[in-house]
Amino acid sequence: MAKKIFVAATGQNSGKTTTSLSLLHLARERYERIGFVKPIGPKPSSLDGLTMDKDAALVARVFGLERYKEYMSPVVVQQGMTKRFLDGEIGSDMLLEKILRAVEVLDRECDLLIIEGSGHCGVGSVLGMSNARIARMIDAPVLLVTGGGVGNVIDSVYMNLALFRQEKAEIRAIAANKIIPEKREETLRYLKKAFQGESFSVLGGFNYQPVLANPTLRRIAGILDLPIYGSRDADMRIVHHVQIGAAATQRIVELLQESTLLLVTSSRDELLVTVANLYQMPEYRSKIVGLVIPGKAPVSRITQQIIDRSGIPYMRTDNRSTTQIFLSITEDVSKITAEDTEKIGLIWELAEKRFIFDEVDALFS
Repeated sequence: MAKKIFVAATGQNSGKTTTSLSLLHLARERYERIGFVKPIGPKPSSLDGLTMDKDAALVARVFGLERYKEYMSPVVVQQGMTKRFLDGEIGSDMLLEKILRAVEVLDRECDLLIIEGSGHCGVGSVLGMSNARIARMIDAPVLLVTGGGVGNVIDSVYMNLALFRQEKAEIRAIAANKIIPEKREETLRYLKKAFQGESFSVLGGFNYQPVLANPTLRRIAGILDLPIYGSRDADMRIVHHVQIGAAATQRIVELLQESTLLLVTSSRDELLVTVANLYQMPEYRSKIVGLVIPGKAPVSRITQQIIDRSGIPYMRTDNRSTTQIFLSITEDVSKITAEDTEKIGLIWELAEKRFIFDEVDALFS
């Protein structure tokens, strides 16, 4: 029988998957057989021809758990599934049976099983399967991942706690995540004060890390549905800043920050040539990730030759404005993929510093 940890959260994008990746990484030192399941998967993807949730597919690939893929994502929410459920075509008993069967198999095959919830604790209620209800039905104590503040964290914990208590699911610990580094000790001290009368422990998760929140160049290409031209060796570079090339060329160069993606319209020949030439200089290579070139006007022949010769990665579109592209990029929340080896390596490195696995392991014994 496996030790179970249900990783839930007070809200979407709190860091559940990052926490799951961390716990599984640390657990490998102690447990021979680790496992993972995402009972309700809201993000369909495919792994070896099998439809499963993106996070489950990610974990399967990163930790070599493909042999369990059939059980790692028992319920995948497909388009129209909610209406079919409300129309009575799908029953909660059928969904619960799939989840219980998957957990039963993994419980038998693994020494430690991480169960990852979806969104806040009430997600899945429309299917009769909230995170809180699933945690109780599979008898898994909960690690609740929160944000990194104080007041908003306390409020959101108690709001989520109400449903867990209604369902009689047990929260063993909360993990404050994305903490502002210089406020880490103060934040944890006040959270422990606020929850000192509760039965759960307060743990420190990750500090806020822009590198984990920001997208790779390949991710942005996927968002924009555009091919990357130029050097393909840089498509996994992480974009820390997105800058619109609207000012004078010299001013834009002065404003360049580390790992910047520049949006430069196709008519700005001088700026395009300057950036392409700077990309070839070692002192600027770390600052420039690449270009996105919108605009209906064609790029001039000589400018295009200079861009191509420089090897700078770039994307080209003639049917979207600079503003549309900027909003598409900045409104996206970057999710980790199996190809994000730099991010995953950093997560594991930080986990070894931030997570005291002995403490977590003892709390969930």
